[in-house]
Amino acid sequence: MLGVRQEWKALVLGVCATVLSATSTAKAEVTGASLVGTVPGSGVSAVFATHAPGRPDELFVVDQRGMIQILNLQSGEFNSTPFLNITSLVDDAANEQGLLGLAFDPDFVNNGYFYVNYTRDPGPGPDLTQIERYQLTDPLTDTLARTRSRTPVLDFEQDFSNHNGGWIGFSPNDGYLYIATGDGGSGDDPNNRGQSLNTRLGKILRVDVHGDDFPADSTENYAVPADNPFVDGSPGTLDDIWAFGLRNPYRASFDRQTGDLWIGDVGQLAREEINFQPADSPGGENYGWRLREGDIATPTGGVGGPEPPGHVGPVYDYVSNGSFPFGGEAVIGGYVYRGADPEVRGRYFFADSNSSRLWSFEPSDPDGTVQNIESLLDPGNDIFIPTSFGEDADGNVYVIARGGGVFRIDTSIQIPGDYDGSGTVDADDYAEWRSRYGQSGGLAADGNGDGVVDAADYTVWRDNLGRTSTAPTAAAAPEPAAAALLMLASAATAARRRPQRRAATLPR
Repeated sequence: MLGVRQEWKALVLGVCATVLSATSTAKAEVTGASLVGTVPGSGVSAVFATHAPGRPDELFVVDQRGMIQILNLQSGEFNSTPFLNITSLVDDAANEQGLLGLAFDPDFVNNGYFYVNYTRDPGPGPDLTQIERYQLTDPLTDTLARTRSRTPVLDFEQDFSNHNGGWIGFSPNDGYLYIATGDGGSGDDPNNRGQSLNTRLGKILRVDVHGDDFPADSTENYAVPADNPFVDGSPGTLDDIWAFGLRNPYRASFDRQTGDLWIGDVGQLAREEINFQPADSPGGENYGWRLREGDIATPTGGVGGPEPPGHVGPVYDYVSNGSFPFGGEAVIGGYVYRGADPEVRGRYFFADSNSSRLWSFEPSDPDGTVQNIESLLDPGNDIFIPTSFGEDADGNVYVIARGGGVFRIDTSIQIPGDYDGSGTVDADDYAEWRSRYGQSGGLAADGNGDGVVDAADYTVWRDNLGRTSTAPTAAAAPEPAAAALLMLASAATAARRRPQRRAATLPR
């Protein structure tokens, strides 16, 4: 296990180099952001969005209060009835509790399974984080989930009401469910959960939801993968732990192309951090909390110290002071863009909720390429409090606002096969593909992103022929000319002020 940040960042460079070598060296053609829908009703607290396999024209938006709503991406309208309503089960759906996570099974189109992460009050004693499975009768058409289909997967106690993590997601490589958990709450992790291997708090868990190692226990319906790093029989060590040393990993994501895991871990008072785990990792990473906050020893509570054995430092961190343009108070982990626009592919988008900042960087060099982009994506401050990101079936990335706004990050090309960027997949795109056949280097006609225009990209065009890109339902942010975008990027990089180098209303 690597022990210093410089070595870890060198590994990140190596892992990302192959993927990024096929990406255009031109500036990413992010043109703005469009409001594609707003969750209906008052008191909405939107905290996540994702898509379901086999349902490409929908986003499923999670409301912290205990509801999941379906947004039709073609019409910009939400269904009149929630897809799932478990408000009666969710405890204290405010501050950092409530319904926090949603993940669809990799085999959803056949089994109809999806999973949720929420907090509940079981009665006397601590609150619980609950992971549950639901099942649809017809996965491709059902718009209402039957609550009687719920099956517990696992649960665990929380020390306090905050730092619940909440993200869940399936790895595109191994098909296991990963669960991000906070350190239990309060300040300075008073029970040292982050560094303890006898608790599920402050961890990334990894479980096989298609097995059952506990047939006699109706509350635990999962199996432990045999290659989890702590499956060794050590007394007091939990087998389902995959990685540890986290404070409040509220939002994370898998890169759909590589399987790499990106984790946004909310800091305390000094640093916010982005952590990285390569797809071929055997697990067991120690991200440092509570000894480390970002790239420094935790400066509060007398709990900070030197890097522990096996420590993996963040690939990027920033000061928790809200200062413009590269400070904030509560990081929101995002996604590596894998959509149809070759000039944006591979770029990582993330945010900060309490300072309403929006950023992106190239994974091969986070410090050197980070850009502040809220003046491009959110010039009117319409997004305001970003709570999460989302990703649709085509790989487009969305910013989710607490008040229920779903904003698509717009690029020059938004649907596969639209090689000329017209918004419709048609004969002109075939002509573009044919004229570029055999060429390489991040061209628009490289529909599958493998670095060369070939027969596989014709298949992408053929499979999407006739599709039209989603039309926004509200005015989009201004779309500057390429020269203006270059000026914006240059100004942001020049203004970048990083913390010392080796050299709210949302999770805190």
